[in-house]
Amino acid sequence: MKARATVIALCAVVLCHPVLAAEKETWPARPIRILVPTPPGGGNDIMARMAAQKMNEHWTQAVVVDNRPGAGGQIAMETSARAAPDGYTLLLGTTNLTVLPSMTKVAYDPIRDFAPVSLMATSANLLLVHPGVEARSLQQLLALARAKPGQLNYASGSVASSTQLAAELMKSMARVNITHIPYKGAGPALVDLLSGQVQIMFSNPAASAAHVRTGKLRALAATSAKRLPDFPELPTMAESGLPGYEASTWWGILAPRGTSASIVSQLNQVISNAVTAGEVRSRIAALGAQPAGGPPQQLATLIRDELPKWTRVIKEAGIRLD
Repeated sequence: MKARATVIALCAVVLCHPVLAAEKETWPARPIRILVPTPPGGGNDIMARMAAQKMNEHWTQAVVVDNRPGAGGQIAMETSARAAPDGYTLLLGTTNLTVLPSMTKVAYDPIRDFAPVSLMATSANLLLVHPGVEARSLQQLLALARAKPGQLNYASGSVASSTQLAAELMKSMARVNITHIPYKGAGPALVDLLSGQVQIMFSNPAASAAHVRTGKLRALAATSAKRLPDFPELPTMAESGLPGYEASTWWGILAPRGTSASIVSQLNQVISNAVTAGEVRSRIAALGAQPAGGPPQQLATLIRDELPKWTRVIKEAGIRLD
């Protein structure tokens, strides 16, 4: 009788606790949603849909993309941080996860409120100059900027974009003064760089590679930690005289804190395998990005490293959200 009472009591605890009950069911037993912090159609949306497609091929339960744009991505991030840690709500995390806390008050903690699952891809920028600029290396460009403080202009796709952050990191590390000209999108910024209205820009390789190869723009360095496969001859910023420089956009899948290690491991295996497969790898490369994958700790380490770096850069540059 005593043993029977114990079993009944344990069952009652499980039934009364939804998270424990979810642990007992075969996961996934219902649809999974991936929250995306931007509208449909952009790079973030494409990354999430690639992950969802491969997860749909692996499990019979539907995996759906749920676009939640707004407040610089905060809506999706806060919603996922508050979701039950049962493996049914995931987040397509981006660099904004570690950038926004330095510019505005957010209702989530990038480290404490999420369980990293897998890094999907990273994307570096190219440091570009108009051919009229008398610089053929990063060191020559920095020397020119020091000789003409505030006279050189750099374009960015928007305030707090990866293109501005890359430039401000260069300014901070090299101690140079160049003037920021923000645009409403990377496209218009690139047009003005091509025409010589601005002299400098950090740009995604997918958007600018053709202009570099035809000589309409000059690439001086890549912002990645390693040389880019499509530009093996192009040195990195670190190789060019700024040791430790790295500024890359990243995409990864995260779950709410408290999600079981078993669920995180299953998700990680599917996503890591997906981004190294031929079809997905090619689609990621078409976005100007490099496939990643790897264990959850790799994404966790990236987030921990990014936070202090961008906090310092954003405060020094006085970057604020309008």
